[in-house]
Amino acid sequence: MTQILEFEGKNMDQVLEKASNELNIPVEKLEYDVVSYGSSGIFGLVGAKKAKIRVKKKRAGTVHSDTRSKAVDLVKDAFDLNDEEPAPIETVDETVEETIEKSNDKPPVDMDNAIEVGSAAVQRFADFITDGAQVVSEVQDQRLLFKIEGGNSGLLIGKRGQTLEAMQYLAEKIVNKQNQQRVRVLVDVEGYLKTRKTNLQKMATKMAEKAKRINKPVTIGQMNAYDRRTVHLHLKSHSAVRTQSVGEGYYRKLVIFPKKRRRRNRNAN
Repeated sequence: MTQILEFEGKNMDQVLEKASNELNIPVEKLEYDVVSYGSSGIFGLVGAKKAKIRVKKKRAGTVHSDTRSKAVDLVKDAFDLNDEEPAPIETVDETVEETIEKSNDKPPVDMDNAIEVGSAAVQRFADFITDGAQVVSEVQDQRLLFKIEGGNSGLLIGKRGQTLEAMQYLAEKIVNKQNQQRVRVLVDVEGYLKTRKTNLQKMATKMAEKAKRINKPVTIGQMNAYDRRTVHLHLKSHSAVRTQSVGEGYYRKLVIFPKKRRRRNRNAN
């Protein structure tokens, strides 16, 4: 089924960027009809008209509806993942030395096997969602990165990245099912993770400045572990704020606290 969505803006560049950001689809891949190109009117005051487009978006059915839970239910039986909890996420403050110390008593990970198993799993997910997608794997900083190239990137990413997140969650469980030492897994589509990381860092900077300005904690809504880690690391060296995750479960809130200001010694000369 095809869904028609309307977007408005001051001009065509703005409205196309708005549609691209909300749908997670590159501007050049948008399917749209122009309702109005917009006009500034007389002196920008009288008769101004907004640019307006209608975007055609194919519905992804169950893949976009409650994506993570439905995707998990879809494949957990096939991969024998029933009644398992996701591997624990290390805290952002854990040092490299601590990580190495914890790993000394565990057998080394067979990375070749992990890549093979993970690539096969991600390829199956991608084939279920779209046609023409290929998975390329690489190792970055002791993490497995599976990059999906080709296919419909909008469907693979999903609304607010939910489909991509579901694939990453499942791929990590599958890769680590037979490993005593945990391997971090990332799944990316057309550079989405880099773009999202940049956007999260900009948001974190803005929220940190707000917490500093009003001198009160600022809460960012529910975030997955990868997004929380991005914000934690970005603000870790910030001189005026500190961060803390609150709540339980996979999705937790992140709170930015202003650091206590040191009072000046009035008696000081």
